[in-house]
Amino acid sequence: MLTGTCHCGAAHWTLEGDPGSITACNCTLCRRYGALWAYDYEGERIKVTGPVQSYKRAKDNPVLEMLFCPTCACVLAWRGLICEPEGRTRIAVNVRLAPPDAVADLPIDHFDGLDKFDDLPRDGRCVKDMWF
Repeated sequence: MLTGTCHCGAAHWTLEGDPGSITACNCTLCRRYGALWAYDYEGERIKVTGPVQSYKRAKDNPVLEMLFCPTCACVLAWRGLICEPEGRTRIAVNVRLAPPDAVADLPIDHFDGLDKFDDLPRDGRCVKDMWF
């Protein structure tokens, strides 16, 4: 199980099982936050606990919200606001909040969320290559 915590320790996330590849997105939010995402569904393999506040990136018809610690402002996760047809809610946690050794060798997928809204080819990098 992977775990992540905000800087002050008030909010946490857990991800059970293999996180798979990690996504680096270049959308207007992700590039500013510097987040690296691991995905699943809320209440299934991913759980977020502790106090969080949310930011919805669009005023009209937002499709996701960013979850952050109200004390130290670390971005913990994003959560979809539209349930999938089977009633599940997509969520992703920021693996930059996990212990570096636990995620260092996970491969990175790149997603162009700015222009094409499409996956980009892998370039062989993993999380440890994105720390700096």
